Amino acid sequence: MDCRDRILSNNYYDVVIDFPIDVLRYDYFDLCYVNVDEFYNIVYINRENIRNVSNYIFDYKSVPKLYGLMQQDAAGQGFDPNNLIASGITQAQRPPLSLTGRGVVICVIDTGIDYTNEVFRDSQGNSRILAIWDQTIQNGRSPEGFYYGSEYTREDINRALQAEDPYSIVPSRDEIGHGSALAGVAAGSRLGNGPGYTGAAPDADIVVVKLKQAKQYLRDFFMIPAGVPAYEETDIMLAARYADSFVEQFRRPVVICLGLGTSYGDHNGNAPLPRFLDAIAAKRSRAVVVCGGNEGNAAHHFQGRLDSQRNAVPVEIRVPENVDGFIMELWGNVPDIFTISVRSPGGETIPAIRLGVQGSITYSFIYERTRITIAGSLVEPSSGEEMVLLRVDQPTPGIWTFQVEAVGNIYNGTFHMWLPITQFMNASAYFLEASPYITLTEPAMARDVISVSAYNAANNSFFIESGRGFTRNNGINPDFAAPGVNISTIRGRETGSSFAAAITAGAVAQFLQWAVVEGNNQIVASREIKNYFVRGASRSGELTYPNREWGDNVIIVSS
Repeated sequence: MDCRDRILSNNYYDVVIDFPIDVLRYDYFDLCYVNVDEFYNIVYINRENIRNVSNYIFDYKSVPKLYGLMQQDAAGQGFDPNNLIASGITQAQRPPLSLTGRGVVICVIDTGIDYTNEVFRDSQGNSRILAIWDQTIQNGRSPEGFYYGSEYTREDINRALQAEDPYSIVPSRDEIGHGSALAGVAAGSRLGNGPGYTGAAPDADIVVVKLKQAKQYLRDFFMIPAGVPAYEETDIMLAARYADSFVEQFRRPVVICLGLGTSYGDHNGNAPLPRFLDAIAAKRSRAVVVCGGNEGNAAHHFQGRLDSQRNAVPVEIRVPENVDGFIMELWGNVPDIFTISVRSPGGETIPAIRLGVQGSITYSFIYERTRITIAGSLVEPSSGEEMVLLRVDQPTPGIWTFQVEAVGNIYNGTFHMWLPITQFMNASAYFLEASPYITLTEPAMARDVISVSAYNAANNSFFIESGRGFTRNNGINPDFAAPGVNISTIRGRETGSSFAAAITAGAVAQFLQWAVVEGNNQIVASREIKNYFVRGASRSGELTYPNREWGDNVIIVSS
């Protein structure tokens, strides 16, 4: 098998490593690898070379997390410029600034793009898309150094647009439509005299990565419902590396827009994808914009605290009918040590057992069909802190109690627990005493990326579903709020934090035109852009800043 076959095969497991590939003796094992940067490699290894497959599954740092789309259903039609006006974007598009994203590349990593739509063409009818990397099509030319998927250039796309059947030349489609909607919000062309439509940066060039769906073995492990889009962390990392290749430093900057999120991870930006995006964001002529997710009102986060008077905290979860299962994570702080005991709705119990430095154990209930696997890492390698993962399969409906106890002395005493994002459960279980805070989805916890929550520009109210800060260790995220309610997309009016990220990506492209393309600050990067926006943002006198909902700002301003 060549590397492409290994990358796509469900019999080859994906492993993220942050050490030299030579350590794996890759000439001995059946594997191939793709280099991400000087820090990360992605290895695709035959499962037969893994001595204990269950140990691989619970080697938390190395297993790719799965990401979902951060959107809600479309409602209403017609273009409404209010959100662009509230953001200061339309004002910056007009003279004397005339900031339209000219000379800037916006890369949307998502579900693909409808390249035939006129909103992605210039006034002569030619495509504004520089390239599409479709990870799902394997019969075309792969981008150099990536081994899988097919790349289509602007020349290919223009040739397709002139053909009777465009898809016979460029077969890439956006069946879901989410990526097309984001690209239109960030960089859609001006249509009509009204205008009939315009994106935030209508003169920017566009690069698109259509992500392939996650492998079935990962969907099975994370218990993702059938038909729900789920994307691997590894594919997103490679998509970001691809986007970074379009940078021409000091001349042609790149904005990466990511409208995906996950509740897996330490919620402190230490997983591979947040760290890699941070590495990109630290470079000159780059900016990375990520959404904060839609988990703020889902009751999927619990925060507890133990002390000398309270050595155990019961955490109750309501599980409705027909829940197939879910993954739940507990994260603690050094040097505290926590254990978990379990009580089912029927009264069966699992006692608290210490798993040592790293290990896992599976319990099958006698009178119920539920199976629970508890896996723990006393020092999780990415964060250095304790992590306990619970995989709950076929849970009995009712109230489940997970009692968290401290082992030995208590120092900090704080712990957090998260359930998956809403769409990753076929029926939503929830904490009875949930906290709406620290519900930003990863990678919005990363330090140098631009992370945004969402608000309603029609009445300046916070979008109740939007993820909220801060990070688990009190890092200041989100950076600011952007309009994310009733956003005009090519599909209609849509809501979700991913559209707040798209508007922000367009505003960042405007800024990069002014800074890099026009030579006003050619060495700018994400971390500086973030603070330019913080300084230029509107604030409410009734709120204190930084703010868990609004970040450091209320309304983004691009000028």
